Amino acid sequence: MAILDGIGYKVLNIVVFALTFGSNLYNVIGPHHSYSGPHDTYVTPSAYAFWIWTLIHFLLFCMIIYQFTERGKAIVVDRIQYRFALLGLLNTAFIWLTLRGWYITAFIAALLVAGAVSQIYFIINADSGECSLPTELFVHLPFSLYHGWTVVLTVLALFQAFGVDADTHKAGIWTKIFVFLSFLFLESTAAGYAFATASGDPAGAAVISWALFSIYMHQSVPFIKWSAFAFFILSLFAVIKAVYSSFRTGRSILHDEERAPLISGGAA
Repeated sequence: MAILDGIGYKVLNIVVFALTFGSNLYNVIGPHHSYSGPHDTYVTPSAYAFWIWTLIHFLLFCMIIYQFTERGKAIVVDRIQYRFALLGLLNTAFIWLTLRGWYITAFIAALLVAGAVSQIYFIINADSGECSLPTELFVHLPFSLYHGWTVVLTVLALFQAFGVDADTHKAGIWTKIFVFLSFLFLESTAAGYAFATASGDPAGAAVISWALFSIYMHQSVPFIKWSAFAFFILSLFAVIKAVYSSFRTGRSILHDEERAPLISGGAA
């Protein structure tokens, strides 16, 4: 039976998705908010920023169903293989370490998550087969969002590990410099998504733009707040340009076989 073809990977994907979804749900609505809770930094966004997980997990749930179709099996099972399960386990480890307050180890885990999602991002965008609408929506879109969001999470984890607590320490000159550089990095990454090719990746860029806006909304130090807003505007222009280019050239917004990941990693 076709539905049993690759059943091992299909079941593994279901189990790991449930584990990852549960850990992220607990992280957002549980008693200890690891991102916007007790360890507030000068790059922490508003709590609602993390509801991007809702969209990502909804699309990944659709992918779990889509893997039981012929085309879905070809890309999710045959091409991604074990890598989705590896990504889910690393993401769960990152959340667990962050919840425990082991921020340096969590930052290392965030780098591993970035490597794992980058490998999937590269594989699906190197797929030269026919890219149907379901493949666009249920494979390319969630991993574009996931990839961009991982860039944001890595920056947040970096400041949690090595930055000062915004609740107890004022932002000194060095803090402001490093925060500004982090915003520059985020905006440059968004521009890289948007301008990498003729069509670019507006979805990944939009996630970073959303994060910069939510940082602007959350922060109160004038220099940091308005720096975040300025870089948000720049990243928004990049997203708009990429969307316009995609429609003008008639190419897919999400899928471009010539596009390479912006973060390369050594995930297995």
